[in-house]
Amino acid sequence: MRPAIFPLLPDPGCLLLLLVSWLFNPARSEITSLDSGNIDDILNNADVALVNFYADWCRFSQMLHPIFEEASNVIKEEYPDKNQVVFARVDCDQHSDIAQRYRISKYPTLKLFRNGMMMKREYRGQRSVTAIADYIRQQKSNPVREVQDLEEISSLDRSRRNIIGYFEQKDSDNYRTFERVANILHDDCVFLSAFGAISKAERFSGDNVIYKPPGENAPDMVYLGSLTNFDLIYAWTQDKCVPLVREITFENGEELTEEGLPFLILFHMKDDLESLEKFQQEVARQLIGEKGTINFLHADCDKFRHPLLHIQKTPADCPVIAIDSFRHMYVFPDFSDLSVPGKLKQFVLDLHSGKLHREFHHGPDPTDVAPGQPIQDLASSPPESSFQKLAPSEHRYTLLREKDEL
Repeated sequence: MRPAIFPLLPDPGCLLLLLVSWLFNPARSEITSLDSGNIDDILNNADVALVNFYADWCRFSQMLHPIFEEASNVIKEEYPDKNQVVFARVDCDQHSDIAQRYRISKYPTLKLFRNGMMMKREYRGQRSVTAIADYIRQQKSNPVREVQDLEEISSLDRSRRNIIGYFEQKDSDNYRTFERVANILHDDCVFLSAFGAISKAERFSGDNVIYKPPGENAPDMVYLGSLTNFDLIYAWTQDKCVPLVREITFENGEELTEEGLPFLILFHMKDDLESLEKFQQEVARQLIGEKGTINFLHADCDKFRHPLLHIQKTPADCPVIAIDSFRHMYVFPDFSDLSVPGKLKQFVLDLHSGKLHREFHHGPDPTDVAPGQPIQDLASSPPESSFQKLAPSEHRYTLLREKDEL
């Protein structure tokens, strides 16, 4: 007779320990790993995707991994549909082609995507589970405020850029396209909408989208293209929401610096809107062709006293125009020369040609010296860049390379 075999039962205490461990340490979510084969499909099908571009050898990337994973766990409980919110990652050493495609210049970089489109502003907030989760909740909130009475339009904050859509019904292709544009540009404009009977007075020729620019007396602008053509309405709205001359603040300084373009900056007192308007007009008139080679900015003299001190100026000297090349700062000689045809453009061209840098070190070019006047080699040095200090910190990122600036 064969002896009976009884399976060994685990100790009750071990079972309890395993159960408690499972309850308090649920299975961790899988962060989606992206490669050239799946990245387009996954991002195009995600309402919102937060992508961590990292390198295994980077200590800041290593520190972020568990935080990013835990934030994903928190958010996936609130948005269980896999296409609502995607947390993904790219190993930039293994997939350098993807890193180049999205212009990754530091590790780790967290970029936000909507329906496959990369947003201009990456995540630069606190690296904590709470902060990242709150950021995603904010991205999932409705970017369009519904107007319940047209009287609300008359009390809008006219210091902001407002885009207003008037639609017959919310469940329409027109509104869905409008909402998609608002999702992308809501950081740059305030988006509002009105429907049905409330919007009827503004729909005399059908659904309608208008832009209310800053300023109490600024006239409205009407969108005249197809409301279902995303590319057309997005291009029109972006042109209205993202001005040619942007304000630089301490909040967006890192973002602007990382674009890698030199700054042409008007320093002005906050209430000196006349100087700002003149600067905007001359930039549009003289420098529209330089867009993409230099960033046109304006800054509050009081807030940016330190850069002014670098160029031996104070708020009392404002308005002041200067170029920061991220290596040196150069001052436009006289604000009153702003309206002289071609003067501001030549200032920018002298930066690109290296003339500003050369003249600071060696005095005027021979061609700029009057006949018979001796040429002097003046040893001098222009003030160092001040705004470079707003660039991404080496205490938060592994910076991949130094940019070449004039």
